[in-house]
Amino acid sequence: MRTITAGLRTIQGAFFTVHNKTGFGRPLTEAIWSIDFPSTTPAMRFFLSSLFLLIALGAAQAQTYTLQGLIADPDRKPIEGAVVSVVKAADSAFVKAALTDAAGQFLVAGLPAGTFRVSVSYLGYQPYLSAPFGLEAGPSTHTLPDIGLVPAEKTLGEVQVTARKAFVEQRIDRVTVNPDALISNAGTTSLDVLEKSPGVQVDANGNISLRGRSGVVVFVDDKPTYLSATDLANYLRSLPAGSVEAIDIMTNPPARYDAAGNAGVINIRLKKTKARGFNGGVNLSYGQGRYHRSNNSANVNYRTGNLNFFGNASLNTVNTYQDLTIWREYFLPNGPLESRFTQNSYIRRRLNGATLKGGFDWLITPKSTFGVVLSGFRNPTLATITNSARVSDAADQPTARVEALSQADKVLRNGSVNLNFTHSFDSTGRELTTNVDYLTYRSDLNQSLANRVLATGQTAENTVLDSSLPTSIDILTAKLDYVHPLDKGSKLAGGAKLSHIQTGNRANFFDVIDGQPRPNYTFSNAFNYTERIQAGYLNYNVERGRLSVQTGLRFERTAVEGHQLGNPEVKDSSFTRQYNNLFPTVYATYRLDSAGKHQLGLSFSRRIDRPDYQAMNPFTYPIDRFTLYGGNPFLRPTFSNNLEVSHTWNSAITTTLRYSRVKDVITETIEQRNAVFYSRPGNIGQQVSYGVAVNGSYQPAKWWTIQFYTEVMHNQFRTQLGTQMLDNTGTYWHVAPTNQFRLSAAWNAELGGSYQTRAYFGQFVVIPVGQVRVAVSKKVLKNKGTAKLALSDVLYTNQVGGTIKGLTNSTARWYSYLDSRVATVSFSYRFSNGQTLKQRQTGGSDTEQQRVKS
Repeated sequence: MRTITAGLRTIQGAFFTVHNKTGFGRPLTEAIWSIDFPSTTPAMRFFLSSLFLLIALGAAQAQTYTLQGLIADPDRKPIEGAVVSVVKAADSAFVKAALTDAAGQFLVAGLPAGTFRVSVSYLGYQPYLSAPFGLEAGPSTHTLPDIGLVPAEKTLGEVQVTARKAFVEQRIDRVTVNPDALISNAGTTSLDVLEKSPGVQVDANGNISLRGRSGVVVFVDDKPTYLSATDLANYLRSLPAGSVEAIDIMTNPPARYDAAGNAGVINIRLKKTKARGFNGGVNLSYGQGRYHRSNNSANVNYRTGNLNFFGNASLNTVNTYQDLTIWREYFLPNGPLESRFTQNSYIRRRLNGATLKGGFDWLITPKSTFGVVLSGFRNPTLATITNSARVSDAADQPTARVEALSQADKVLRNGSVNLNFTHSFDSTGRELTTNVDYLTYRSDLNQSLANRVLATGQTAENTVLDSSLPTSIDILTAKLDYVHPLDKGSKLAGGAKLSHIQTGNRANFFDVIDGQPRPNYTFSNAFNYTERIQAGYLNYNVERGRLSVQTGLRFERTAVEGHQLGNPEVKDSSFTRQYNNLFPTVYATYRLDSAGKHQLGLSFSRRIDRPDYQAMNPFTYPIDRFTLYGGNPFLRPTFSNNLEVSHTWNSAITTTLRYSRVKDVITETIEQRNAVFYSRPGNIGQQVSYGVAVNGSYQPAKWWTIQFYTEVMHNQFRTQLGTQMLDNTGTYWHVAPTNQFRLSAAWNAELGGSYQTRAYFGQFVVIPVGQVRVAVSKKVLKNKGTAKLALSDVLYTNQVGGTIKGLTNSTARWYSYLDSRVATVSFSYRFSNGQTLKQRQTGGSDTEQQRVKS
């Protein structure tokens, strides 16, 4: 903590010292290299020094202007990726262009004085052309009124056809998923949307993998969640899809993102608009499978003058079940079958979650913005597991029966504060952004495990094991990013980040004998973990003709400490580790023709996957009588090299070739000791993956649109696992088509689904799985509201099962039924009493000039 505070003070002092220098000679250079960065390596000092040198650049320039604004659809939702072009008013000669960001905002810097127009184009919307406006003496930054685009409409007989946003959009460095584009997403959760997303797999326990690879880092609004797989799944189950604006899936993220996540980064962007006035929306839903569920959310925004306030909240209830059956066979060392084991577990989960997020942005000056974001959630979860196991001999004659009842009552709480500041130095696009975040997680888990063992010919044995497992996580991060344009078509960017993470885990187990609890020191323990990461990065972007290139290099220094405190029967233990790494990234695109109908792309990145905090805890605790779970203090970080080559045709169909090599893969490993299975994370050697994916859309008729994603991947896992050689290799195919039908101006329908062949992950081989979904919607209340009805997994085929490989003298397989067929009815409503967004189209006959607001 003191290191981070001292580092922030040093950054602040160093910045103002350098910023006040006026020359580029020796005094400035000496000032840069004399900065003292506490507790950093020479490589880290190089990155930070380079960053401050960039900030100090930029001599006085001729007067130029910056134009900014916001593009939205008629529902006041921001449009990302719209092309904003500035042209001369006299002859429409092109001057400069920019793309809108995720908030629908654009910024065009370095404009000379003169009279101009702005044209806006985006697929599926009518082109927009502004009235002429002037940039002349006065403020250097000018803001246009919000621009609303109108969907492009065509008439076919009596049927009116309107273009719509695609569920999946392909971009240079990511795939963007738009939840609102599918009717069937209404009333579902963020985890449900991820399951439909291209290349994403979510297993029955909520573990997320990407294209058959574990090690996915999930961000929310560009902030890592820092949650374990189980807690992350519960959080995403409590986050309604109606609160999500978009999901970015990045297999090769840019250097400004943390290097963590071998498989890639998934960034969930929550809804937030900057449109003027008071506006927002409400989403209500009720679903019924075997059990009921409900997802309800609201988001509001109020923008006036230099202030923008925003907030969203959600309340949800999730009731699910899992009917899991496990079969195991045990063999003698010389080969004959010794015994069989069959276990059925009925797992009932009930979650009542609430999330809240709010904040404001204050435009201090036309060049400086300060923001505050407060958020938190509370997720109480109750899980009840009814377990029945049968043990038999080689002739399948029963030798014992075990009945167990387990109840786990868990409450996960989170609170976070974000302070952010953005300053634009001049009209060329030089910009500095800082973020300071504090996050805290608190988890309280109380669990009771009751077992009843009935051995053939013996008296029943009853045992009860109670436990209390509180966990705390505290995270403090500080980040600085700087962008510096160099010349026309190129820019340099850099940044630094410091993070301090501290976790505490307590496991208090008690054997209940004659109604009295007695400490169980075999399972009880206390574990503290601290992690410090110092990072810096540099990025260079250049565009020359049809070629665009972005290169980046990120440095990260990691220091970890773990301390298992021990108890009266077990000695304490501790470990410390430090490692420094460089992570390069490269992106390149080339337009094969002037119209950009054919475009080639290439990307490469090196990434790291650090072990979860709880995964380093060495102690073991019971899941049931025959299954134990433990951590692994000897886990090593996983490193991967990832390469992608793509071709995009007409902005509609993208074909991507992928290759990845992963070292020291971290995944769940299963070890057998007598009749008990021990599950723990482990480094299982090397994984090689390669394949091809196709993403696109096709319109067979004006009223019918097909969106599709398909991939073929080959996964190869090879390692020495105990005394066994694990070689789990195979090829799988995944396809996910969606048919959207526009029945009338108010009615829409959807038919979609997915199918995946047999797949291979670590020790596991997963059987084929698929599902079909249908949905229908109708616009009501003057198109401000939408009512929807959806049915998921119509044929009840989205059930999972498989086998476990690499076991010593045993085999194991499982099959699981889930509450996947759910009928959901939902209603959404949008409201606004602010400035109405209308498409303002002006031609040459309109002589009134629209002055730019400053």
